[in-house]
Amino acid sequence: MSAFLHIAFAPVYAHPLPEGHRFPMLKYELIPGQLLHEGMITSANLVAPKPCADEIVLWTHTREYVDKLRLQGLTAKEQRHIGFPQSPELTLREWVIVQGTIDCCHAAFRWGVALNVAGGTHHAFAGRGEGFCLLNDFAVAANYLLHNKLAERILIIDLDVHQGNGTASIFEHEPRVFTFSMHGEHNYPFHKERSDLDIGLADGAMDEEYLEQLTSALPRLLEQVRPQFVFYLSGVDILASDKFGKLKVSMDGCLARDRFVYTSLRNAGVPCVTAMGGGYSADIRVITEAHCNTFRVAKSIYELDS
Repeated sequence: MSAFLHIAFAPVYAHPLPEGHRFPMLKYELIPGQLLHEGMITSANLVAPKPCADEIVLWTHTREYVDKLRLQGLTAKEQRHIGFPQSPELTLREWVIVQGTIDCCHAAFRWGVALNVAGGTHHAFAGRGEGFCLLNDFAVAANYLLHNKLAERILIIDLDVHQGNGTASIFEHEPRVFTFSMHGEHNYPFHKERSDLDIGLADGAMDEEYLEQLTSALPRLLEQVRPQFVFYLSGVDILASDKFGKLKVSMDGCLARDRFVYTSLRNAGVPCVTAMGGGYSADIRVITEAHCNTFRVAKSIYELDS
């Protein structure tokens, strides 16, 4: 049986966001478009998920919060914390993204790795959203694996430039899920939650420091946690070109990060689901290229078919 690159793709709806909010959403269409254009994937690699069942979402998020999202009942203050105005289309898309990450779990068990073009919504807490995140897809998917006894030791590797505060909070008292966040120490969120391991980087950290911290921490974690499953948040807001990142990592450094993570997990024999997370460079081509590199590296290391 040949290996296959499974990519979950949630459609971007045309009208849920005002004009000023649409730029960050463009990458979700441009990434698969670029990968198809260069022949790195075919349409067979792209899988459009259905919305996740509320029952599964409720293993992670509170009933009150889920009802608010479903019934468009968020207050103006709650919407400001999220950063998006509420709409039925945006809510539906979030349920689709979550199911995409769950579907990727099943694919990763089979082929080693699977990627969600969206996802990595790590600022969503059990009972509230913030930072452009409504539901926490990694948390829902991790609880799905635990609930169905598909894994008992899970490692979440969060390399977005922002701390995975929602994820840390959700799993604060869950010993079966180890949360690791390496992020900008002085970046959003300004009140940090406590992950199982936090590495805060100073403003202006460059490739050498970034990769030194990662290559020191990750092998120790794999030995300590001995995960049966890994979620990897591969945010590209660590780039020097990012408008909000405050770090100075180059495109080559970001690529080296992905290569090290995937090589480490492949060598350890641990299945991995990846979500894209943040990326806010002024040039959308830079964002798209950096994210596409993650897909290219995954395909080459896992020797997957298009």
